[in-house]
Amino acid sequence: SFELLVRRSQPGYTPPFELVDVVVIAERRRGGQEMFAEATVKLKIGDRLIHEVAAGDGPVHALDRALRKALLPSYPSLREVRLADYKVRILDPESATGARTRVLIEGAREEERWSTIGVSQNIIEASAEAFSPEYM
Repeated sequence: SFELLVRRSQPGYTPPFELVDVVVIAERRRGGQEMFAEATVKLKIGDRLIHEVAAGDGPVHALDRALRKALLPSYPSLREVRLADYKVRILDPESATGARTRVLIEGAREEERWSTIGVSQNIIEASAEAFSPEYM
C-alpha cells in the first residue's frame, strides 16, 4: 500500500485501472443449506469498460474471482499471483458491529510477497480497497 501511495504521487502517474462499481451479495437461495456469494465488478482499463460477475465460497472469494476475471485479459501475469494471507482486525471495538475494520491482504508470486490494506466500516469495502488499492 505504501509503495502504491508513493507511485501515485509521482508526476504523470496513470492508474492501471479504475474500479467503477462493486456489488457483492451473500444470500441463502431457495431454502438451501448453504450461503451463496456473488460479486459484480465494473472497471475501466484505458477507454474500455469491463463488467464481470463471479461466484465464490464467500463474499471476499467472489470479489477476488470477479476482479481477476476482469483484469486477467489485460494483465495475464496476475495468473502467477496468489492470495497468501487475509487478515481482518477491528480498529474500534467499542463501536461493536459498526466498528471500522482493517483488512490486510498478503499477495505472493513465487518467493516474492507484499501486502495491501483497506479500511472501512464495511468489510467488503475494506476488502475491495485492499484487493484494488486504486479503489481508494
